[in-house]
Amino acid sequence: MSWSAVRRRTAQAALLTLLAALAAAAGASAPWYGLTVASRAAGAEVQARPAAERVVTVHQPQAETGGDPRKALDALVVRVNGLLDLPGAAPIVGLAQNTTYIDARHGNAPTGMPIAYRDGFCAHVRLTGDCPREPSSVAVSADVARRLALKTGDTLPVRPEGAVNGVRLKVVGVYETVGDYWTDPLFKSQGDLDPVFTTLDTFRQPQLGRPTLAVSLPVPLPLLRGDNLYDLNGVLNAAGPRFAAAQLDLDNPTGTLFDAVIADRRTVLTGVLVALVQLLVLAWFALGLAGRLTGRDRRADAGLLKLRGATRGGLLRLTAGQHVPPLLIGAAIGLPAGILASWPVAGALPVRSEWWIALLMAIGAVLAVAAGGLLVLTGMDAIAQRAPVAALLRRVPGVRRDWRSRFVDIAFLALAAGAVYQARTGGPAGGLGAAAPALVALAVGLLLARLLRWVTDRAGGAAIRAGRVRLGLTAVQVSRRPGADRVLALLVVAVALVALTAGGLVADRAERAARADVELGAARVLTVRAESRTQLQNAVRQADPSGREAMAVVVDTTADPPVLAVDSSRLAAVATWHAESGPVGALAGAVGGARLPADPPLITGRTLEVRLTRDARGPALLGAILQHEGTGAGLRVEFRGLHAGDQQVTAAVPACAVAPGCRFVGWQLFPAAGGLTIRSLASAASTVLDTAGLADVSRWHADYIGVAPRLAASSRGLTVAADARSGTEVRLVDAPVPLPVVIAGERPDQWRFDDAMSGRFGGTATPVRVIAQAEVLPVLGRRGLLTDLDAARRLAGDADLGGTFQVWLAAGAPASLVTALTGAGLTVVDDRTSAARATALGAEGRFVTAPFAILTTAIALLVAAAMIAVAAEAEREPRQAMLAALRAQGLSRATASFTGRAGTAALVLTGVAGGLLAALIARPVAAIVATPFPDNWQVVEPPGVLSAPVLALAAATGLIVLGVPALLATRRGTR
Repeated sequence: MSWSAVRRRTAQAALLTLLAALAAAAGASAPWYGLTVASRAAGAEVQARPAAERVVTVHQPQAETGGDPRKALDALVVRVNGLLDLPGAAPIVGLAQNTTYIDARHGNAPTGMPIAYRDGFCAHVRLTGDCPREPSSVAVSADVARRLALKTGDTLPVRPEGAVNGVRLKVVGVYETVGDYWTDPLFKSQGDLDPVFTTLDTFRQPQLGRPTLAVSLPVPLPLLRGDNLYDLNGVLNAAGPRFAAAQLDLDNPTGTLFDAVIADRRTVLTGVLVALVQLLVLAWFALGLAGRLTGRDRRADAGLLKLRGATRGGLLRLTAGQHVPPLLIGAAIGLPAGILASWPVAGALPVRSEWWIALLMAIGAVLAVAAGGLLVLTGMDAIAQRAPVAALLRRVPGVRRDWRSRFVDIAFLALAAGAVYQARTGGPAGGLGAAAPALVALAVGLLLARLLRWVTDRAGGAAIRAGRVRLGLTAVQVSRRPGADRVLALLVVAVALVALTAGGLVADRAERAARADVELGAARVLTVRAESRTQLQNAVRQADPSGREAMAVVVDTTADPPVLAVDSSRLAAVATWHAESGPVGALAGAVGGARLPADPPLITGRTLEVRLTRDARGPALLGAILQHEGTGAGLRVEFRGLHAGDQQVTAAVPACAVAPGCRFVGWQLFPAAGGLTIRSLASAASTVLDTAGLADVSRWHADYIGVAPRLAASSRGLTVAADARSGTEVRLVDAPVPLPVVIAGERPDQWRFDDAMSGRFGGTATPVRVIAQAEVLPVLGRRGLLTDLDAARRLAGDADLGGTFQVWLAAGAPASLVTALTGAGLTVVDDRTSAARATALGAEGRFVTAPFAILTTAIALLVAAAMIAVAAEAEREPRQAMLAALRAQGLSRATASFTGRAGTAALVLTGVAGGLLAALIARPVAAIVATPFPDNWQVVEPPGVLSAPVLALAAATGLIVLGVPALLATRRGTR
């Protein structure tokens, strides 16, 4: 009987099948999508962590090798594999023994220097010279080579720990470590000198017979991600006691990383479940509404069966039997459809080992969706079948008992209020707060539905009385259509979800891009090695003479406050600048607008000559401070043997003969009772400073705190003198003082009034002048100083200011520019782009679920579209009967056709407009913002969730997706 009823009502069954298929597709897609992106988020977490957290290390101290180190290492690998099973882990073995180096140049002081061997050493270093191949041949680190003045071919005497006789090692190469290979601290400096690396045969010598053996196990990515429910923490924690019993040292640094991976997976699961549950509630609501709208024939069947004595249980079984075929067919369609839909949305499938988990979870989800739909449909029929037989057999709907719908509406309003409260107090990510946007939209939809019914009820009567038949019949049709209020609420929620989801996706992308821009400062950032700030700046200017594609930058985060020094003349062209950072040209304008004496010529000769007059009690020594303009190396020279009276003295400066030459920085004085007058400074028959230049007192400055040396200018030149209480340096003014800076955050506590000083620009302290206030500075965030690199390095002179050297590249900078930078002497050690950083941020668990929210929102919109077709199909026969009766009374065909379509069209237009209104209300009420970062990074204000383009897109999408089925359904109903 149930199957016969289904066949008689094919159209209604087909629409229920469609609704069931959409809900089942969402349920099936959730596990496939969730497992895929959970692995991706976990992989991103793993890659973002230091390499040392991904490697398990085992040490066997003071191991007896018996003269065969390879056999000892192989035996240790076998023991480790027996105690710890990490599928796919490839062990890296090595050994090291402490030795002592006797430094004959410094009083034979002993210094620790381990000697080591490790598989694959030469493939993981930057090597100058040869790889050790013969016994007793070694490669030393660049630091050891510099500190011990070693070069290829030298002999290195060491004495192994506990040995009587020493070992002589031959240096064949110099290494620099690169990559993630160097995680084991055994093969790093233990506080003295870096280890020297040799061949395994070297350890056959008796003096090296008790080394520490080491096995490093890089944990494979699938194990770190927890693929196929692998519990890495559990495995390693269980192995700890076994290693302790075997007297092996197990170092497991993966615990924190694996906990973070589990947290990421939990975040993904929560995000997917929230989106899925919202959709399923909406889908079950739609199924219940569809059951109510299409229940007229089933109510008639129930009335007839009641007349024949059928029991309530029998009636429920018969009506439930009518729902089972559409639900099962829908589930069968939705299962593969959901799996296929998850593939392009997630961008991939889960790892192969998790396919069976995904399939079982998908089948379970589809069965749960079908069971929930059956429960909802059967419940709606059970409520309807409680009516008397006369009411069940009546074809005309009875008087609406509105107290029940009012109670339901009030319950939903209260639920929405609770969700809003939780979202605003506890955050939108937890509990009921996650559903606050949908519940607010539902509340708005229910209120709009009641308002629409009240307005159309009164407007319809007024229009009919006024003779406006089309408007009157349309309004009456909307106000008296059964279930129209619930359909409208469903449309409002669907369109609001489209607007909020699209707006959230756009805001999240903008938020991640803004963070990447602030963290890096430019589209592409190279971290480089250079000898000095001077070399960095010169190399960048040489590689990019136009000044539009590259900029030298130094980041000093150890300063208080942190300092960002940039080549300000290039800042506007290269940096990615935000309004929160203030005017981009403020710093360049302040530096370029400073009135400074002309720079003296560079010193390019091999000697430096000074003409001076010394007082009778003046110093016998005068110093000059220079800095090479190519390398930035500081040079201090002394003019010795000064005597009373006029004289010309010379000092050798061979380093200045190397192009481009040296910059004169200042004079170094020595305390004496008298002073001296400097009349000229020359090099290679070229005058650097003549008498007039020396006599210009505006060219010179001393330290900015303490007692300054005596300084006077006259027609004879510059007269200077120092004593035990004063400073000893007089510097040339070739940079703006006070140094212009842009500040972010509060002024440092040590700044008093306008007396702003910083100790990060050479000397004891340097006065600075705040020329602009910024909310946010690139790289530094909400606290720090921005200044000009060239001005800062000039003020520092030959002082080493430290910091991280970077080159910022503008968007679209050619690849050849990197080659030019390396050709100019820079070594690139890191290369990052803001686009890659934004992508990496998007791989976090809170963001990777956004595409699934788009999928569920699209399905929700399709469910709403299907409901329009269901409502139109349910009302097709009554509407046709009504229009036929009105036509018999003289209603024109055009008016009848318009009336048949206008009611549904009005419902669609109201639903779209109401959805946009609900989204606009939900955004501030439910405190909807861009997805917060896991580390609570809030340096810049998050972008707004809703914008005019997003609202326009949501409106267009709603009109198309909802309008097409409305047009098709009403066309069939008015034919």
